[in-house]
Amino acid sequence: MNTLSPHLLIPTAIHLRSSRAASPSALRATSSDKSQSIEKQTLEVLEWRALCNQLSPFASTSMGLSATKNADIPVGNSPEESRSLLEETAAALAAMEATESRRLGLSEILDLSDIVERAIAGQLLTVRELCAVRSTLMAATSVFQKLQKAANSDKRVTPLVEILEDCDFKTTLMQKIGFCIDCNMSTILDRASEDLEIIRSERRRNMESLDSLLKQVSAKIFHAGGIDKPLVTQRRSRMCVAIRATHKSLLLGGVVLSVSSSRATCFMEPKEAVELNNMEVRHANSERAEEMAILSILTSEVTAAESGILHLLDRILELDIAFARASHAKWMNGVYPKLTSERNTTLDLESLSVDVDSAQHPLLLGSVLGLSEESGNTFPVPIDIKVDSRARVVVISGPNTGGKTAMLKTLGLISLMSKSGMYLPAKNCPRLPWFDLILADIGDPQSLEQSLSTFSGHISRICEILDIASENSLVLLDEICSGTDPSEGVALATSILRYIKNRVNVAVVSTHYGDLSRLKDNEARFQNAAMEFSMETLQPTFRVLWGSTGESNALRVAKSIGFNTRIIANAQEWTEKLKPEQDVERKGSLFQSLVEERNKLKLQATKAAAFHRDLTSLYRELEQESHELEKREKALMKKETEKVQEDVNSAETKIKKLVAEFESQLVIARPDQYNSLILRTEEEVADVIEACCPNDLVASTEEAYSDYSPQVGEKVLVTGLGGKLGTVVEEPGDDDDTVLVQHGKIRVRIKIKDIKPVPLGSRTSETPNRSLRSKKQISMRELGNALQIQCEPVRIQTSKNTLDLRGMRVEEAMYQLDMAISGRDSGSILFIVHGIGTGVIKELVLERLNKDSRVLRYEQANPMNHGCTVAYIK
Repeated sequence: MNTLSPHLLIPTAIHLRSSRAASPSALRATSSDKSQSIEKQTLEVLEWRALCNQLSPFASTSMGLSATKNADIPVGNSPEESRSLLEETAAALAAMEATESRRLGLSEILDLSDIVERAIAGQLLTVRELCAVRSTLMAATSVFQKLQKAANSDKRVTPLVEILEDCDFKTTLMQKIGFCIDCNMSTILDRASEDLEIIRSERRRNMESLDSLLKQVSAKIFHAGGIDKPLVTQRRSRMCVAIRATHKSLLLGGVVLSVSSSRATCFMEPKEAVELNNMEVRHANSERAEEMAILSILTSEVTAAESGILHLLDRILELDIAFARASHAKWMNGVYPKLTSERNTTLDLESLSVDVDSAQHPLLLGSVLGLSEESGNTFPVPIDIKVDSRARVVVISGPNTGGKTAMLKTLGLISLMSKSGMYLPAKNCPRLPWFDLILADIGDPQSLEQSLSTFSGHISRICEILDIASENSLVLLDEICSGTDPSEGVALATSILRYIKNRVNVAVVSTHYGDLSRLKDNEARFQNAAMEFSMETLQPTFRVLWGSTGESNALRVAKSIGFNTRIIANAQEWTEKLKPEQDVERKGSLFQSLVEERNKLKLQATKAAAFHRDLTSLYRELEQESHELEKREKALMKKETEKVQEDVNSAETKIKKLVAEFESQLVIARPDQYNSLILRTEEEVADVIEACCPNDLVASTEEAYSDYSPQVGEKVLVTGLGGKLGTVVEEPGDDDDTVLVQHGKIRVRIKIKDIKPVPLGSRTSETPNRSLRSKKQISMRELGNALQIQCEPVRIQTSKNTLDLRGMRVEEAMYQLDMAISGRDSGSILFIVHGIGTGVIKELVLERLNKDSRVLRYEQANPMNHGCTVAYIK
């Protein structure tokens, strides 16, 4: 075996080593311990790991699952890298559209890091491990070929092809393993080496001779009465025969290898077989040694291909995460963000502005999307983030629990998402700068172990942030300088904000200090925003009002909960004395009137949009149902015509036969036998009529329904829907010959002549005066009328006629389907439940039903019958 270099050793887990992106958890070598600590704290505060975990269900490989669960996904270290990641996500979406699914075969790619590590360590790889290497290389090659095919038809897929372009798929290694090993049987093939082929050939010849000898000996023992039936078996790895203990003398010189538990039977090796058994042992040892040599050679081949295999796995991991990001974008209906990076010197710095419409917190949105619609959870309130191009510091004010902290976290998370190539949960075309660092001081940093109070904890973290922040950084500060004397807190916060206005790209700060909102009056690099508060409900609306100044509204909230009015009045007096402006109330009234007017306009627009959506949805639903009804009507008419014609032909044939028999018997019968012959023939004719026409159809006629008037709540049969059961929800009017009937979720107005009451067995008991006709009273005219009435049999789904294929593999599902069709009786119905997932099982079921000659026809799944196809057996 080749000598292994120490540098070939690999880690126990695959990590992304792409030059295009690096993990946010991989701390930069040039950063100090303080910088590493604050970056790690920021990721924890923003709950970046929880966001990465949202990608886990969409990962196809075990490597991708591990990377997303450990928040080890790629994040761009430059604007170009982040844009490249976004292009990969867009390309993955295009590939999913081109292939109509995510089934590229990524799930067939295994993590070979442990196998490669064992090979490098000098351990011999097993047959299964070598087959795993071969199958992974084949799957990776197949993925690359599928992507190339998709890129030929859609150029948007090209970035995905570029990921794998420089990879070596180790075709030679794959072919060597396939030449030497049968992976289906997990055995080494004879052609793996000439020595192995010779050894196995000699071993087979020796075994044939040994088996032939032992069979002859066992037959002689049987004929001599030494055993009930000839038996050749193996004991102690040697071939032998069974013989009664009382007849051991029949095998002179034989060796007893074992005895039965009752000691009545011995297992002996005849002396003639000793040398052949010894030869079998030698051949087996030689075969095992040759197989170990072949495995050793293949293991060395894997060791030599170590760097290429690991590089291929890294690229496959990058590709898997790109598809995971694309699936995540579809899941939350995300949009492609535009990243800006260049700094302009003009006043209108468009590249530095943040313009995001209707952004939703991705974790809150994910928690709602992950629950069922019946849970009652509401979607998070979308917010607009509008940072002026000239502003560097945004001061957000507003009431407690108004959403200031959630807004800061939303901005931090969507900035990280855009850096990592993820689409944003927003609308239109969001634009925001590329930030080299995202630093946050959010939450309570109090630490008893480090003797830090709430205020000292905040100041310590802000100090660390100011040390490492650059002109391309995003800084998020929640409740700046709170937890201390208000006057000193305002002074310190003002000084901090004036310090960072020229040292960061964007800083967003939340506060209850009203004086901080006045910094905008003298500084163009400051911008104000406020969290909206409803004066009607005394509750926050969680919307951001950009350019406005918010109030804490503490006195209004205290008054609404029944606080002492005298205390509130005194507090209001002090508030007026402390405010430098005298027109606060006038400004507040004006602001509230503007807010109310805006809310009214938004409410009207929302109602109009909702009404338009409802009308559009109703129109599409009715149009689709109309098409379905037309198709079903044509199918039912064709089916009824064929069935009626078949019954008429059958009845006509039987009656002709009875008439011919009657005429032949009439010729030879005596006059006294005429009456009995006529009666017998009439009964036989009546039997034919009764067999072709159900009793309820013979006894009922169209005249029975001429004066029928349905009642509200009554179950009726709707002939226009193929005899489907419906419920009357509105009685017909005096001048109206229609009635409103509900079938499932659909309400349809149908003419009274197109509905019939449900035929019940008790209807006969309700009309005791109606005498039943005897068989002799059924005329041929009634026979013709009866044969013209054909009702579709009622379809009832039970456990016996239902086949559930959900959760099965493709081969198992097709086998179960064939067995179910073969086991069904003629003219029966089979309900095939395949679900509505990726649609693969459904497509295979429909293809199999099309080709199966035992299936008369089938009805595909439709909005009335989700995930289930109904097959009619001939």
